Amino acid sequence: MALRPFQGRMPAVDPSAFIEQSAQVIGDVTVGARSSIWFNAVVRGDVHFIRVGSDTNVQDLCCLHVTRDKHSLVVGDRVTLGQGVTLHGCVVEDDCLVGMGAIVLDGARLGRFSLIGAGALVTPGTQIPPYSLAIGSPARVKRAITDEERARIESSAAHYVGYAEQYR
Repeated sequence: MALRPFQGRMPAVDPSAFIEQSAQVIGDVTVGARSSIWFNAVVRGDVHFIRVGSDTNVQDLCCLHVTRDKHSLVVGDRVTLGQGVTLHGCVVEDDCLVGMGAIVLDGARLGRFSLIGAGALVTPGTQIPPYSLAIGSPARVKRAITDEERARIESSAAHYVGYAEQYR
């Protein structure tokens, strides 16, 4: 794994977390218990801090970054970030699923159990309420999530904890 300091700040990774060796985790970053950061993901806490909670998965080719002196990045517990997701200076509350290729920009906030569709663009400052499905560009709330979607969000996080164990 590539853990790199930036201006004297080294990432803090829980011993139970899995960081795939091609991933880059840089600077003021904290990664919680049983979380995983997958192939070629970049988590760059250089000009502000990044916090990744527990049981969260940051899949292949994700890019997590911040805004100098303005927007940190906080990702809660049991979050799934699908392949190619970009998060920039935003808050993703617990138990969210962000679909492949989605982009979430500065000052946006995804409420608990938000489901963000693949390829969605969550524009700066957008607030997605808890238990919402948001899709499109720009992303708009379409409806409340179903019980089946909630179960899918929960199972995705749990499955990735298991996948990480297989890679150790």
